[in-house]
Amino acid sequence: MPCVGVNNDFWVFSKAGRELGDLHVNYESARRYPVKYVGDKFTLDKLNDEDLRLEKMKFGKKTDGAKNIDDKTTVVYNHKITMTGIPIEAYDYIVSGRPALEWVMERQRIKLDNDSGIVNDANDWAIETMGNARYPLELFQRVITVSLETMKIVNALPPLVIHEGVGKDVEQQIDCAITDITEAV
Repeated sequence: MPCVGVNNDFWVFSKAGRELGDLHVNYESARRYPVKYVGDKFTLDKLNDEDLRLEKMKFGKKTDGAKNIDDKTTVVYNHKITMTGIPIEAYDYIVSGRPALEWVMERQRIKLDNDSGIVNDANDWAIETMGNARYPLELFQRVITVSLETMKIVNALPPLVIHEGVGKDVEQQIDCAITDITEAV
């Protein structure tokens, strides 16, 4: 069992853990990231529930030489809504091997389960459960904020010092802790 150093950095990690816990538990109340919308005089307030209906979010495209590639700073929500100005750094926060934003894009859509024949429709869930047809759009914006804030907190952490090979018994764990406390003073 490795021995994690005990020093002044403990409180830095403790504070960061609390901030991350609060941020992630309360993701639905996080500030919506201020994306830009494509279109002349576009106002989200003038759209009705049908205008907000989504099939599947997709990345915008950009040209790289002779081929089109995904432009992750742009997401096409539906035929009426395209978001731009998404910071590329927001894709640095990884959940289960993929960026959290891509997870949202994958889950917030209409999808037929071939085995059961059940249609999973994010629009129905947004309206019936959340009472808000804008929920998938707002969730995407909130996850941008959560992703950026998560990486800001994590990147500000000092290196974690782990004493390898120490801690095979209680006496070694105590020695490790005493050494770290002495060095911190």
